Amino acid sequence: MIRSTNDLSDKFALDVTSVDALRQSARQNSPAALKGAAQQFEALFMNMMLKSMREATPQDGMFDSDQTRTFTSMLDQQLSQSLSTRGLGLADVLVRQLSPKVREQAAARVDAVDTGATPSINDAGQVNPTRPKHVRDFHAAVASHAEEASRATGIPAKFLIGQAALESGWGRHEIVAADGSRSHNMFGIKASGGWNGKVVEAMTTEYVNGVPQRRLEKFRAYDSYADAFSDYASMLRNNPRYERVLATAQDAGSFAQGLQRAGYATDPHYADKLSRIIRTTTV
Repeated sequence: MIRSTNDLSDKFALDVTSVDALRQSARQNSPAALKGAAQQFEALFMNMMLKSMREATPQDGMFDSDQTRTFTSMLDQQLSQSLSTRGLGLADVLVRQLSPKVREQAAARVDAVDTGATPSINDAGQVNPTRPKHVRDFHAAVASHAEEASRATGIPAKFLIGQAALESGWGRHEIVAADGSRSHNMFGIKASGGWNGKVVEAMTTEYVNGVPQRRLEKFRAYDSYADAFSDYASMLRNNPRYERVLATAQDAGSFAQGLQRAGYATDPHYADKLSRIIRTTTV
């Protein structure tokens, strides 16, 4: 019978040669090394379980001694090594999670859902049917309001849609009040600067010296998305902080960098996130 090099059932648990071979394979990013390491981890986990079981039983009998406990420990290690070949399923889960190919596929799925990896609107001016439903629904809900805000500010509508998508997670993480009512706040605008309208409180992440901190903040609340886009456009036009943003908003990078320099968000990666999502959002 031919055994895999990852088969641990016929190997001594303390075999240094096997460990060295595994180390050499790992340096080559070998899938076999990943599987072997996962099995070793599962064997370690099993050994810990056996050790806990042993410690839960009396060990001060007539035939118990330091020597018997040492041999029992060695037996448990070897037993764990052998059982890990069949496994509990933990090694398989680790292989799936740590596989570079799997990570790349997962990242691709995240990009496709959260940043819009395919154009939102096709050349015929219709929403791309291959986009996730929540993305298509989001566009349907805000596109006309973004066009209105674009006419008021001169900022391309797709920039505004991209920022609203980033701030609200494509509408799925819109700020809500304690009673569950919607705020329609698409841009994460806080209830400051003389705001006299409705307010909702929500937890948010603020970066202080680059360190994220969770805080309870007050945010503006609106009766509709139209009001939210209108208020955002008014803020950009009337707040001197954003003069340069309006003047240099003809490309995604300049718009995003301008907002970050003006202090719109404390996230040090805000401009990168915004420019990326804008470039994949076509209106």
